[in-house]
Amino acid sequence: MIHYHGTPITPVSALYELAGRHFCVSHAAPQDVARCHQIGQSVMLDNGAFSKWKHNKDTDWPAYYAWADKWLGYPTTWAVIPDVIDGGSQLQDALIREWPFGHRGAPVWHMDEPLHRLLKLCADWPRVCIGSTAEYAVVLSDPWRRRMDECWNALAGEHRHLPNVHMLRGMQLSGMGWPFASVDSTDIAQNHNRPQNTPRAMADRWDAMQTPGGWERRPEQLELVA
Repeated sequence: MIHYHGTPITPVSALYELAGRHFCVSHAAPQDVARCHQIGQSVMLDNGAFSKWKHNKDTDWPAYYAWADKWLGYPTTWAVIPDVIDGGSQLQDALIREWPFGHRGAPVWHMDEPLHRLLKLCADWPRVCIGSTAEYAVVLSDPWRRRMDECWNALAGEHRHLPNVHMLRGMQLSGMGWPFASVDSTDIAQNHNRPQNTPRAMADRWDAMQTPGGWERRPEQLELVA
């Protein structure tokens, strides 16, 4: 599992403590993008949809394309393809068709969408992101766990070797049983100033937590209808 540490991280000295790590830079807060490319192993470019959705701001996809275009010149950089939270599968697929940079991007499957869409995306793309939705907003809640088990049961049924799946804002899943290839979060950015923390120690702890290389099918629990 690769751990993408979200930015911005301040002060700059704290960011430099993470030299050699993997970084996530959002289009909604891009100020560290140049430094992350100078010191990072790889960089994930986030489209900023979640941040803008939380703050009720409009997206500007042409501006995101122009920004991503510059940094995708680095061979270890990849970008999250535009998506609209709670926007429905048809809108998500339209945004994927408009994406101009091919497999240098990764589409997003939202947990309330049909499983067959996840399977198709994983068949067509070398990397796919999973994003939570309002229905599955609480990571590790019982509904979230049931849905995630359904996802991996379906993926394992289609793939001998599991596909490259990234969990958006999923750092807390490090060391657990779902075999994500990568995760991201802003935990270090938000919490490194606490007395017990340092950026390097936090990154060491996260980066040492891995997930299994395979998946054994789990029984799926049916929702009880009153």
